[in-house]
This record gives sequence, structure tokens and C-alpha cells, in this order.
Amino acid sequence: MSDLGNRIQDLRKQTGLTQAQLAAKISISHTQLTRYESNKVQPPADVLQRLADVFDVSIDYMVNGNKSDKAEQTLKDAELIKQFKQLDQLPDEEKKSILKVLSALIRDFNARQAYAL
Repeated sequence: MSDLGNRIQDLRKQTGLTQAQLAAKISISHTQLTRYESNKVQPPADVLQRLADVFDVSIDYMVNGNKSDKAEQTLKDAELIKQFKQLDQLPDEEKKSILKVLSALIRDFNARQAYAL
């Protein structure tokens, strides 16, 4: 967990939040957040969950830096993940239609890449 503080700080900076803003969002003091970021104190589970929610990452990524969740760390990937979460909320017929279009676009891209080699 020694990198947890660094991950909190990195994610905070990537989202453009100050320590004071993040502390307010997760209902803790600015001083306590500073302790978390400097690895002086480990946040309890409920605070970890609030941090993960703010950054739109899993607790596993917050604690372990799990590579499968690393895509959520970057703003570009986070936007894509956010779109897929919205897609998941659509009715099944709408989801199927969008997924067909997406599959066709990916197939076309892969075909273009294959011919470019």
C-alpha cells in the first residue's frame, strides 16, 4: 500500500482537483488528505470507496495499482469507460444496435491496418 498515497495524488492532479477540493468531495479534512497522500496514514475502507468513486476507478486499483484497471487512470480511457457505462444503461435493443456499429468500425479499422502492412 506504500504507493497508495502517490496514486491518490496522481489521480487528484489528473482530474484537476486541489487537495482542498478533493477533501471536500470525500468529506474529510484537508489535513487528513495530506496525510493520505504522504503515506503517513492509510485511509479506511469507506474513504477508499469515496476516493475510488470520485476518480471513477476501482478500490483494487487504488490499493494495488491493478493493471487491468490502469486504463481508467488516463483521462482518455476514463472517458471511453464512462461512455460504456452509459451504454450499459440503455435498453437491450439500443445496446445491440450500437454494439453492431462499434463492431463494424473496429472490423474496418483492423482491415485497413492489415492492408497497410
